[in-house]
Amino acid sequence: MTSEENKASTFRALHVPGAPLLMPNPWDIGSAKVLASLGFKALATTSSGHAATLGKLDGAIGRDESLTHAQSLVDAVDLPFNADLENGFADDSQGVFDTVDAAIRVGLAGCSIEDFSGDDDDPIYTKEVAVERISAAVDAAKRAPGLVLTARAENFIHDRPDLADTIERLQAFQEAGADVLYAPGISKLDDIRTLVREVDRPVNILARPGLPSVAELADAGVARISVGGSFNKAAFGALVAAARELLEQGTYGYLDLAGAGNNQMSVAFDLD
Repeated sequence: MTSEENKASTFRALHVPGAPLLMPNPWDIGSAKVLASLGFKALATTSSGHAATLGKLDGAIGRDESLTHAQSLVDAVDLPFNADLENGFADDSQGVFDTVDAAIRVGLAGCSIEDFSGDDDDPIYTKEVAVERISAAVDAAKRAPGLVLTARAENFIHDRPDLADTIERLQAFQEAGADVLYAPGISKLDDIRTLVREVDRPVNILARPGLPSVAELADAGVARISVGGSFNKAAFGALVAAARELLEQGTYGYLDLAGAGNNQMSVAFDLD
C-alpha cells in the first residue's frame, strides 16, 4: 500500500458518526504546519483562504493553480489532506472527471465537489445535472484506491434554505457513490438531526455563527466538522485589530497575541 493509500484509508476511518473529525482549513504552508503541530488528525484546503493569500476573492482561482497549491500543502505535512475543488472548475461532467483525475496525482486523501454553478442568476445546478457531475467525480475517484469523495449541496450557503431539496440532493449524491455528504450553511440543530437521519453516509458540517457546539453535533450524529475559510478570516481579523490599535491608539496590546503565535510557530516550524 502506498503512502497516499495509507493516508486515504486513515482519512476514511476518521469519519465516525457521533465522534466528529475536527478538520481545519489552512491556507498556506505555515498555517498547515501550525495546525498539524496542534494535534489535528486531518486538514483541508480552503478556496477562499487560498484566494485571500493572493489578494483575491473566493472563486477567482483556477484548477491548475488550486491543485498546485494543494500539492504544496500535501508535501508540507504528514497528514491526510482533503481538497476543496469547488465545482470541479467546470460545468460539464467531463470537466469534473478531469479535475478529480488530476487531483489524484496530488496525493490527496479526499476531495469535494459542489453543486454551485457560479451563475449569479441561477447559482445552483439542477439536481439532474448535479448528480451527473457527482457520478463523474465518483468514476474518477475510483482510480485512486480509498480516495474519499465529498459531495456538497450548496443551497443554504447561497440563500436557498430548502432543507427538503438539500436532503434530496444529498440522497441522490449518496446513490451516485459519494462517500461523505456536506451541506454548508445548515446550522440549526433540528435541521442537522433531520439531515443526518435521512442519509446513510457520514455528514460534514461547516462552522458558522450560531452553530451548535461540537458536543451537540456529536450527539446529532455528525461525522466531520470543517471551518472553511473562517480561520483565515480570523487571522485577517487579528491583523486588522492589531493595525487599528497601532494606528488609532498608538499602543501594542496585540503583541500578547503575537507572542502566542510566535511560540506555536517555533514548535511547528522546528518539527522538520
